[in-house]
Amino acid sequence: MDALFDKSLKPHKEHVRSEWVDYNGHMNVAYYMLVFDHASDVFLDQIGLDQAFRDSTNSSVFVVEAHLTYENEVMEGDALIVATRVLDFDVKRIHLFHRMVQEGSDETVSTNELMILYVDMQIRRSANMPGTITEHLLGLQKRQEARQMPVQAGRSIGISKKNKLQI
Repeated sequence: MDALFDKSLKPHKEHVRSEWVDYNGHMNVAYYMLVFDHASDVFLDQIGLDQAFRDSTNSSVFVVEAHLTYENEVMEGDALIVATRVLDFDVKRIHLFHRMVQEGSDETVSTNELMILYVDMQIRRSANMPGTITEHLLGLQKRQEARQMPVQAGRSIGISKKNKLQI
C-alpha cells in the first residue's frame, strides 16, 4: 500500500468469492461494502473495540454515513487488500477511510469513506468513547497527520452543470 496509510495497521485480505460475481462477470457492488465492512472489523479489533470489549462494556459502533467509489473491476478469485486510515475522530465519532487494491498492484480498485458513531447499547444512543480507545486513535492520527489526504475523501455525488442537458 502507499504512503497515505499507516503501516502499523494490519490490512484486511480477502478473495472475491464466486457467489459475489454478478451478471456482468465482476464483483457486484454490494460485496465491495461487505469487504469494507470486514476491513472495518479488523480495524476496530486493532484499536481495542473488539467483540470482548463490546460485550464487557455493552457498547458498539454504528455506521451513520458511507461513501463508495468504484475505480476498477475485480473478478472471481482476485485477492483483495484493504488498507485503513483514520481521517479524523472526536469523543463520539470516527471518520474512517478504506482503500482496496488487488494483491500485487497498487492501483486503487475501490474506496470507502465512513462516519462511525460510538453507541451505548443499553440506551441505543451515542456516547463518549473510553480513553483507551481515543488514545489508540490519537496515536494513529499523529502518525498520519503529515500524510496527504486521499483524493477520494470528502467527495460528494452530483451531475456537473456543464454536462447537464438543456431542457
